[in-house]
Amino acid sequence: MKNNYSPDILNCLANLSSDEVFTSPELANRMLDLLPQELFRSPKTQFLDPCSKSGVFLREIAKRLLAGLEEQIPDLQERIDHVMTKQVFGITCTDLTAEMSRRTLYCSKLANGEYSVSTAFDDAQGNLLYERCHHTWNAQGRCEYCGASKGEYLRTDSRETYAYPFIHKSIKEIFHKDMQFDVIIGNPPYQMSDGGGTGSSAMPIYQLFVQQAKKVKPVFLVMIMPSRWMTGGKHLDEFRKEMLEDKHIQVLHDYINASDCFPQVQIEGGVCYFMRNAKQSGKCKVYLHQSDGNIVESERYLDEGGDIMIRDANVISILQKVQSFKESSFESIVSKRNPFNLVGNIEEFVTTKKTDRRILCRYESKRQIMYLKDEVKITRNLDVVPKYKLFVSKADGAAGQLGNPIPARIIGKAEMGEPNMICSETFLFVYTKDRSEAECVSEYMKTKFFRFMVGIRKNKNMTHDTYLYVPLQDFSHPWTDEMLYKKYGLTQDEIAFIESMIRPME
Repeated sequence: MKNNYSPDILNCLANLSSDEVFTSPELANRMLDLLPQELFRSPKTQFLDPCSKSGVFLREIAKRLLAGLEEQIPDLQERIDHVMTKQVFGITCTDLTAEMSRRTLYCSKLANGEYSVSTAFDDAQGNLLYERCHHTWNAQGRCEYCGASKGEYLRTDSRETYAYPFIHKSIKEIFHKDMQFDVIIGNPPYQMSDGGGTGSSAMPIYQLFVQQAKKVKPVFLVMIMPSRWMTGGKHLDEFRKEMLEDKHIQVLHDYINASDCFPQVQIEGGVCYFMRNAKQSGKCKVYLHQSDGNIVESERYLDEGGDIMIRDANVISILQKVQSFKESSFESIVSKRNPFNLVGNIEEFVTTKKTDRRILCRYESKRQIMYLKDEVKITRNLDVVPKYKLFVSKADGAAGQLGNPIPARIIGKAEMGEPNMICSETFLFVYTKDRSEAECVSEYMKTKFFRFMVGIRKNKNMTHDTYLYVPLQDFSHPWTDEMLYKKYGLTQDEIAFIESMIRPME
């Protein structure tokens, strides 16, 4: 017996591992389910995908409209032509995605082609538009609209510019007339190289699509993007504040493991999609999809965690109890990044020749103590060099984060920093007065309570403000979890929650 199963090509695209994150039909429909379904029964509802890649959103919208309008427009061809010309619109990201999207929506790379499902278009683009545009460079060598680096993206006409039309032009410029959309939905590009530091680095760009979409003033906005904005991320402080204060966001689905949405793509920190309703205001329904398949549901304001979003509602009661003590923050004794101002490759600073100055670093892919070259000058935190301190890694991906299927370690083991010992930019240091205090602080950092409080704010790379929610203690003696649980009056359920989230420090 023959197997007549014919896979959806868009599912195949969504499973490709590449820099371009494609949306599967199943995920697109989960996002469309957030909208009031009566929108698909109105011949006047207008939809826009401002960053169409495969055309999947517009295809699934068209399918819903064709079903919803059957009684109002009985003739199938008339209904198709109405939906395609009056209701679904897209702005594509590149020449390639423009052709791909048209094939998906119109079944033809030409909207007016022989094989197009619509007979009403006079031009080849239809309502899926792409016009090559260019970055506008400022005096600092950055694009005024997207922040792209001139050195990275100033290219010849034969190569893609990645100057995405939606964030470089107005809607009127793109469509050559004023347009008002009821729904904007999409999966924007997530990042672009900005050529930072000594090599290329990634700069988020998805927030620009969300901000631009709000300016277009749709009634409904639905987008999927990395969850990193919730607690950190490069250039995302303003965007995070906007999102946390936006009372029009009605629903938010947050996935700890991005592979639950994009199986073959690794996105550290997970992904989320949301639905914003410009005509309603209030609390947001938050669904945290944990890696083990459990879903934590809550209804709350997004800014209940202050300057970050608390992903798991179970965290909030613990945080509130700790903050009610109004103690100083552990952040105050944690250094800022690159504490000794050693910029460049570690090979430029270290040697195996023994000197009076030792340095903790990652060398040849492992943590080890080397020696600082005689000619290297320390220009930052000189007063700390002769003192005891503790070193902790700023990026420990293996330590995991809250909500993983197995309990997380959150931070790596703190290393004792003896007098005349410094660290590379891979580490931060914790100020201590002497060895005795350093040992007590080290014991505190091993507790599940400490690491849980760090985990609330942890993203990929940790900075001193990752430790903001950790309360400072009296370090004249060591601390245990039992002492800390009792001090802050945690219930058995709250203790059990912490214990389930954090594994013992090896």
